Amino acid sequence: MSNEERIRTPHEFAVRRWLFPSALIHELEPAAGEASGRRPKRTARDWVVDFSCFLLAVLLGLAAAQSLPDEPGLPHSLAVLDQTLGALSCAAVWLRRRWPVGLAVAMIPVGLLSNTSGGAAMVALFTLAVHRPFRYVAWIGGADLALVPLFYWLRPDPDLPYAGVVAFTALLTLSITGWGMFVRSKRMLMLSLRDRAHRAETEARLRAEQAQRLAREAIAREMHDVLAHRLTLLSVHAGALEFRPDAPREEIARAAGVIRESAHEALQDLREIIGVLRAGEADEPSGGRPQPTLAALDALVAESREAGMKVTLDHRVPDPAAVPASVGRTAYRIAQEALTNARKHAPGTEVTVRLTGAPGEGLTITVTNPGPPADVPPVPGSGQGLIGLTERATLAGGHLEHGPRPDGGFEVRAWLPWG
Repeated sequence: MSNEERIRTPHEFAVRRWLFPSALIHELEPAAGEASGRRPKRTARDWVVDFSCFLLAVLLGLAAAQSLPDEPGLPHSLAVLDQTLGALSCAAVWLRRRWPVGLAVAMIPVGLLSNTSGGAAMVALFTLAVHRPFRYVAWIGGADLALVPLFYWLRPDPDLPYAGVVAFTALLTLSITGWGMFVRSKRMLMLSLRDRAHRAETEARLRAEQAQRLAREAIAREMHDVLAHRLTLLSVHAGALEFRPDAPREEIARAAGVIRESAHEALQDLREIIGVLRAGEADEPSGGRPQPTLAALDALVAESREAGMKVTLDHRVPDPAAVPASVGRTAYRIAQEALTNARKHAPGTEVTVRLTGAPGEGLTITVTNPGPPADVPPVPGSGQGLIGLTERATLAGGHLEHGPRPDGGFEVRAWLPWG
């Protein structure tokens, strides 16, 4: 048995296998039976039960054989045939697990000819009720009940009246059938609980995988938001150095410093995100720098201004520290991505960042920019960041809208809940 199957199997079942029927073990561990290609071996419990059934069939057969001489008009040859069939039926009890339907069907004509096979017939009917669905029990058990009056009409009991012995035999047949169906229902209940437990484990594993996938997607969005901003700064200043090699030494030194700082920040952010992937946690990486909140928006605008952008910040939130961390982080990422898009798609234009809101009203952030003065070459992968921001705002309980303005500019407007 594999380690996974041992984990899924109850402890008592794994330790005390001899207490369980082999058929139940085969249902609980179908992979083991398929791997061996053989029928499940009898457990110690099976041997005890089979020997008890065999002994019961023999004792009932011997009791019936004692009453054969008292039956009126019974020929000696029929008595010998009766006992011979009874002995064969008792021996056939050992085959009840392999062929429960065949044995039960064979006992129908045998029961009409042999009184000593009555115990074996009862054992066969019980086995059929345990191992097969109700439709088999209904047909074969119904045939047995229908033949009971005929049997005692042909071979009346010497001690009991006809109606009494027919009623007693019918009641005994129904009781044995009901007992077998009860045992089968208990086994089916155990199997259904096993299937339910396996299904719960599978659902839990799928939920864990889905949570992991969502966490990785969140990390991917975080990587896009962070690195796109840093790398855009690098591109702007590197382009300035390329096209203006005759710039003053002070401007070249300042641009080189911004490039160095942006590269360092990008490397730090990338290292933090990789650390989150290794740790398997989506939020608040341990040991890393604190995640940006709304209070870091001023630094973001200042950094963009150092890169040469014209940014106007209209900050109307009196206490940025009162904004929840998750809401502030989302607002920061929206502003960061909007500034990055304006830098790529409308370079040289003046960008306005407006922030308003209060507790109970929500937080509204708007980033607008006019149209570029000249045609700008298309940027590969454009639009993916806005899609990620829309999903981020939706997950935070808010919404985000973006699109062109009538004057040819572009606007990004988001509302986030602030309870």
